[in-house]
Amino acid sequence: MTDDFDDNFTFPSADIETNATDTENVLSIAALRKQAIQKICSNLRPGQQQMADWQGGPLAVSAVPGAGKSYGMATAAALAIARYKLHSYYQLIVVTFTRSAATNIRVKIRQQCLEELSLPKGSFEGSFVVHTLHGLALSIALRHPELSELDLENSNLILPTPSNKITRSCVESWIANNPRHYQLLIEGIQFDGEETERLRRQSVLRTEVLPQLAWKAIQQAKSSGLKPEDLWQLRDKANDNYQLLTIAANLYQTYQEILRERQLIDYDEMILAALRVLENESARKMWQNQVFAVFEDEAQDSTPLQTKLLEILATSSENNDSNLDFNSLAQDQRLSKLNNLNLMRVGDPNQAINSTFTPADPIDFRRFCEECEQLEKLAVMEQAGRSCQIIIDAANFVLKWVNNSNLAGKEKPFRDQNIHPVEVKESGSNNNPLATGSGLEIYEPRDIYQTLELMGKRIISLFKENPEGKFAVLVRENKQGQFIADTFTNPGKYGVDIDLGKYGIKIHDVSQGARHSQIPAEILALIQFIDRPHSPDYLKSALKVLGDRHLIPQEDYNSFASQLEQFLYPGPLDPYQSEKVRKCRDFCRSLLRAKSELPLYQLISFLALALNYEQSDLATADKLAERVAKQIAGNSSMNAMLEVLTEIVNSERFESVEVEENSEEYYTRPQQLTIITMHKSKGLDWDFVFLPFLHENIIPGNLRVLPQANFLGDFDLAEVARAQIRASLQGEDLPDISQAWEQAGYLKMAEEFRLLYVAMTRAKKLLWMSAAKLAPFTWNKPENLQAQKPCPVLSALKTEFPDRDFSC
Repeated sequence: MTDDFDDNFTFPSADIETNATDTENVLSIAALRKQAIQKICSNLRPGQQQMADWQGGPLAVSAVPGAGKSYGMATAAALAIARYKLHSYYQLIVVTFTRSAATNIRVKIRQQCLEELSLPKGSFEGSFVVHTLHGLALSIALRHPELSELDLENSNLILPTPSNKITRSCVESWIANNPRHYQLLIEGIQFDGEETERLRRQSVLRTEVLPQLAWKAIQQAKSSGLKPEDLWQLRDKANDNYQLLTIAANLYQTYQEILRERQLIDYDEMILAALRVLENESARKMWQNQVFAVFEDEAQDSTPLQTKLLEILATSSENNDSNLDFNSLAQDQRLSKLNNLNLMRVGDPNQAINSTFTPADPIDFRRFCEECEQLEKLAVMEQAGRSCQIIIDAANFVLKWVNNSNLAGKEKPFRDQNIHPVEVKESGSNNNPLATGSGLEIYEPRDIYQTLELMGKRIISLFKENPEGKFAVLVRENKQGQFIADTFTNPGKYGVDIDLGKYGIKIHDVSQGARHSQIPAEILALIQFIDRPHSPDYLKSALKVLGDRHLIPQEDYNSFASQLEQFLYPGPLDPYQSEKVRKCRDFCRSLLRAKSELPLYQLISFLALALNYEQSDLATADKLAERVAKQIAGNSSMNAMLEVLTEIVNSERFESVEVEENSEEYYTRPQQLTIITMHKSKGLDWDFVFLPFLHENIIPGNLRVLPQANFLGDFDLAEVARAQIRASLQGEDLPDISQAWEQAGYLKMAEEFRLLYVAMTRAKKLLWMSAAKLAPFTWNKPENLQAQKPCPVLSALKTEFPDRDFSC
């Protein structure tokens, strides 16, 4: 392997001590080079070594959970920087999915350059850049504003939702311009003309069905590079009475018009703006001449539009042509162009779990892997040192069992890729951990309360033996996490007398800080009170925010609201206020003083400080303040501010700011029980992982039709349209409504099984799994218990590993 390194691969000789009288003790440059290479490669696993050996061209790296793909990418990046003497005018571009991941990999590359390769600090500065995909697109677009047509100074970034004002405007426009088509939807599969029923159906279509259709269809089409006219062309191929793709095309076209009119952009507009730049030949060649190669992490999460951007940048300007769309090429042509890309894509198709939130499709990265395999450019990272052997066995069994079960129809949820423990080395530093106890424990408690009791007792016993161990409870829904945190925080509640705090275990419920609308909603509640302090409802809402953040004592806030004047400004004859009441009163009065003492543009920042936000929350509040200030420019008033905040809270997913800190440590601190969703847990690991509430109605669950919308048929229009668009992107015949609905259900099941696989592979030493016999059908009402079937995977695991079945 070391012989493959180019002769131009340079290492500094600053550390070599030269002594003219004792030259036999001086290391040669060749020996130093060999020593450095051996030092780096000694800890590399198969797959990582192929990444380190990369010397141009395409490379697909399919890595199992815990295989060390980020470390392998950082190593490959550092070696490429040194080997090819990269600099600020000839850079390596590294892209990943999130800002925190970008920060982590940037640090790892710098460590490799400084510590492992001993490169002088100034020799590699500017030789590489690390971006999120949207950050990369934005840097290209802003460098060429005349080509990108992107004006950030006068535009607002939005995250549309079904309830967003823009989505609603699209729906109302479509209804006004398409009365006959709208009538077709109202009549549905059967309609007797009764006026009350007509009004009900109109309400359901306006507020639920059509907004969902607009949101999902536009998101799927736009992130895949389709334009409204592309959907128009597909409508003739579709066989459905409702003409869903015609509706979707109309909604999409109106959406784009509204964005332009109101100077708004969404995240896909950033990618499209960068692609507009690269359509210009001179700009494209400039970027391609500057980009040495592109390395992508978490490639399974990329959309087709994002992948197209990376492929263009990774193309040498010498091999450039006018056809920028790889997907439009025949297979042999695509392979030929692919072979000329300097593109390394690293990911795990078995951990593709984001299609619930994005149009990312695991089939795209699988296809890249298959094509690279034909070119003999596929590296497989199967060795992982994260988990003990029994957890690896359980994860491998789930992968194989699900693929063979046909539960997801023709959709094969997983790529056939087993996890293997790392090879034993003399140092033992990379060996897999030993199991704690049996390593895998499966329970079937009586109900959800006994689940928490069993789980709490096990956590305490493990903590006593492993006080520095790392613990996590992974849940499918935030509501489940809130229920667990509430029960453990209040010993005795629901009859579960488990006091984790007694043993010094801190409970960290990630869902409390993860809700997109939390900060805007809290700020809105306080400003509404400041604007109208004599409103009992606004006072109560403000007091609840302050109480929930533990800034004031917990009291009966209803009594304060019912006697508002007496509470805020008691007279000499009013009843004496206790110290707790006075603390609540004084805090509220301090907020009211801010209205007269501060300019309006400082109010949000002041309230963020008053709420004692942490660093990341303060950054999010500043982002919110900037957004509001921009939208009310020219009409700076309290009413205008309240209107903007209300719109954000009611109809938008306001994205929080990730502060560049080691978020992994934040979630995996010792003496802490982290309660986190399965989605959020990806990329993290803990010694002891608990997976409660694994029921069939949740994993894999199924797509449901809202009862109020069943007049349209036994399917969801938004999911049907999305499945039809996906089929067109894969070059398949467009399915009819029933076929598309079936495919959508299979896709949902496949992703849920992958999500469970991700959750299981977070555990190092112990994996605890359970499904209570009695559990709620919906976690909005956890007290309503009924018999629930366990997830089919759990039943299969109990059969495969009977000695790990601890069912009560």
